[in-house]
Amino acid sequence: MAVTAQMVKELREKTGAGMMDCKKALTETNGDMDKAIDFLREKGIAKAAKKTDRIAAEGLTAITTNGNDAVIFEVNSETDFVAKNEGFKTLVSELGEFLLANKPESVDAALEAKMDNGATVSEHINSAIAKIGEKLTLRRFTLVTKTDADAFGAYLHMGGRIGVLTLLEGTTEEAAAKDVAMHIAAINPKYVSRDQVSAEEAERERKVLTEQALNEGKPENIVAKMVEGRLGKYFEDICLLDQSFVKNPDLKVRQFVESKGATVKNFIRYEVGEGIEKRQDNFAEEVMSQVKK
Repeated sequence: MAVTAQMVKELREKTGAGMMDCKKALTETNGDMDKAIDFLREKGIAKAAKKTDRIAAEGLTAITTNGNDAVIFEVNSETDFVAKNEGFKTLVSELGEFLLANKPESVDAALEAKMDNGATVSEHINSAIAKIGEKLTLRRFTLVTKTDADAFGAYLHMGGRIGVLTLLEGTTEEAAAKDVAMHIAAINPKYVSRDQVSAEEAERERKVLTEQALNEGKPENIVAKMVEGRLGKYFEDICLLDQSFVKNPDLKVRQFVESKGATVKNFIRYEVGEGIEKRQDNFAEEVMSQVKK
């Protein structure tokens, strides 16, 4: 029996399992929906799928490097307890090696790709879910490539609560690149330099600052000059190169990087759970949820 997209969609809705897992289950059971559900349950995939309505906003960021290639990624769990679990850390390490070796185009492509053990990444994660007992997700990743003349700076803060990967061009000094990554972890800039700030964002901020100055009763003939000064402070807050370097506040980051004969090509900063609406569990409830497992 031909497996249709509608059948796959229906099975996904019933079980929460991934698209490729559902397609495989339907193929194996000749399109029988009930048998396909049983097939997924037997494989532990439907059991994992029952956890899909839970919120996985804890976990770890991680960075894997190999020569001129690097990947920064985030794997989520439901609780901080599991994020410290050795089984979870092993999964994170395995995913990092896989992402770096295979360079998938997206999370969806990664989840459908086959690992060396013959399982898809999705199946491998589901196996870990069955063992660990929490919803686990590969949330995001960014692959970065450099040349022999450049340096990666990899820094994990608080064991992986925040991860930063920087790329410095024109130097091979990894220690300097890591220092910049540490700064980014602490200060959280949005951009490398002012020229990355869109004209729309700059103009929006200029209008806000102008209204603030006028509301403060400042004379109109000096407002424009005041606004440009305040706009400079705004750029310092959001642009890496304009910020005072955390390890030496007498220097701007730009000056520190230039002293190494380098330029900042790029940076990626991940913070665990950012943008995910978290549960409002308190600590006692989180402990009890672990005790009852």
